[in-house]
Amino acid sequence: MSAPERIPPRSVTNAELLTEGELTVRGQIREASNAVLLCDVSYEGRKSSCVYKPVAGERPLWDFPDGTLAQREVAAYEVSEATGWGLVPTTVLRDGPYGEGMCQLWIEPMPDGAELLALVDGEEPGEGWKAVAFAEVGEGRTALLVHADDERLRRMAVLDAVINNADRKGGHLLPAPEGRLYGIDHGVTFNVENKLRTLLWGWAGEKLTPEALGVLEGLRDALGGALGLRLVKLITEAEVDATRARVARLLQSGRHPEPSGEWPAIPWPPV
Repeated sequence: MSAPERIPPRSVTNAELLTEGELTVRGQIREASNAVLLCDVSYEGRKSSCVYKPVAGERPLWDFPDGTLAQREVAAYEVSEATGWGLVPTTVLRDGPYGEGMCQLWIEPMPDGAELLALVDGEEPGEGWKAVAFAEVGEGRTALLVHADDERLRRMAVLDAVINNADRKGGHLLPAPEGRLYGIDHGVTFNVENKLRTLLWGWAGEKLTPEALGVLEGLRDALGGALGLRLVKLITEAEVDATRARVARLLQSGRHPEPSGEWPAIPWPPV
């Protein structure tokens, strides 16, 4: 009699782990402006670290009156996944120890993150870098803020233009193993008004890459179908319509957006 065939254990996906797993709070990230809790999450033998941001710990914002910051974070993840670029860590909306909130897979950044942004002397960024703006660095000195001419950052800039990210700081960019780059902290996104505020202005006015145009065409179709239906459960219908309009404008112009002048273009503090 032959031995019974061994069935390998089922692989738990990141979404299942975060949605169904048991959350254990380990501590609070004090630097954040809202309640951000570092947790362990475990489900069917798999365990990982995650960030849990309860809605109850959010501070009200006058210019984001509709919906919650947690829902916007999940919406940003949904759009990121629809691009195929995977720029946002797996993010879900779920109940937790302090009520409903956003739960996001923890990303341990690589130590080379400083290579993405820099302050340099002079008026030109140098080879391999893109100029953003001049910044005061103390004692009457100014320096040129630059970011790397990096395809990963360029994709992030496109994503930010689509979701209308009002807070793309340097600390919200996480270089990860295997050359991956993630963006985090997407609570102030999807506003109907133009709120784009970012450190990634280096490509402003330049032509979008053929890859980006193809991704935007896919987003246009997805926003008219399943993606749009998922987003309307997280943000308002007006905000979903505004997202469609931003995608349409990017496709029509074929270029990265430029600062509007109606809103501070650089987040503060920039890190």
